[in-house]
Amino acid sequence: MKSSESWLQTASLEEIKRGYMEDGPAYICVCCGYRTEAGIIYPEDGVLYEAARYMRVHIEKVHGSVFEYLLELDKSVTGLSDVQRGLLSQFYEGKKDAEVQKTLGIGSASTIRNHRFVLKEKERQAKIFLALMELLKSKDTQAPAEWVSPVTRHEHTIRRDSFDITEQDREKVLNKYFPEGTGGRLTTFHMQQKHKYIVLTEIAKRFETERKYLEKQVNELLKEVNDDYVEIRRYLIDYGLLEREPDGSQYWLGSHADQQSAEVGKQERKVKGEQEKMNRRKELQEQAKEVKTEAGVYQIRNERNGKVYIDSTLNLKTINGQRFMLQMGSHLNRRLQAEWNEYGENAFVIEVLETLKQDDNLYNDPKDALAKCLNRWFEQLEPYGDQGYHGDKKQSTE
Repeated sequence: MKSSESWLQTASLEEIKRGYMEDGPAYICVCCGYRTEAGIIYPEDGVLYEAARYMRVHIEKVHGSVFEYLLELDKSVTGLSDVQRGLLSQFYEGKKDAEVQKTLGIGSASTIRNHRFVLKEKERQAKIFLALMELLKSKDTQAPAEWVSPVTRHEHTIRRDSFDITEQDREKVLNKYFPEGTGGRLTTFHMQQKHKYIVLTEIAKRFETERKYLEKQVNELLKEVNDDYVEIRRYLIDYGLLEREPDGSQYWLGSHADQQSAEVGKQERKVKGEQEKMNRRKELQEQAKEVKTEAGVYQIRNERNGKVYIDSTLNLKTINGQRFMLQMGSHLNRRLQAEWNEYGENAFVIEVLETLKQDDNLYNDPKDALAKCLNRWFEQLEPYGDQGYHGDKKQSTE
């Protein structure tokens, strides 16, 4: 049985335009080789069709149109550049020159008119070339029976790993080309390849995983994105974001789209996590600023013998650290630590003697004011010898 490529190669110009050829009682789709048989009735959506009519239904349902199918053939077959491919797609939809220019973002309306003339010239040349080849057939006995290069869909591999895309890049590009949000319409598909890849990975999210789509369904979905849906569909396939059957009968979300979606999700979660950490850090910093710290003088008093240890701190909230050091046996005052060990924790109380008043004068040194305050308490309590844990000199530790 012939492949779909062989049918297209052997079909006449009229058969290609029609989309199918007749082979005895059979009708064969030149796009994919699908066959219908005369005498058989084909049901579709509650309607019964005879073979020839159902072939036209098949072409519309599976391929959209013969024009769309042919437009997607590889450049080596059609000889069309990407720009010409985009122009033909727009012309086929009946767009005016100004509309085409706006959609494709190339030149001006006069530029589009020039492209029309070039395409007409290409058509004239093609007619002459076809006539020459037909006349040559009767003379050239060495000519191959069929084309050397098989007809293939336009599916070249594009290097995805050449793009270095950050989350900031994604956000910037998507905001630019989806002004109404990523669920809205795309302003244009005329952009650099890196931006196309970012946009396409977002468009691929509109397809459901593990679902098969007909070509017509793909087209309808992509029409909601942008009028240049044929070009978008082709690039989705080129990047592996969409996959399809060789005959174009079914499409589904490509494995690379799943990987890309997972990678984007991972990156988004990472960015979100880092942002939450930054927000939490900032929140704690703000809370720390709001927490009012008070400097002052405190004492650790032995209730059994009345001896005291005096010291000062810029933050009285930290004096519980003194209790912790005593519990761990690491306090810097050896006399205090020895009696703590002897009498036990319950014999001692930690008390604030004075809270330093805040001075609105920014030029005053709080450390100097705190030192003066501590000296006054040393003079008042004289925590030396039998009255305290300090030596003969006024010092908070030994």
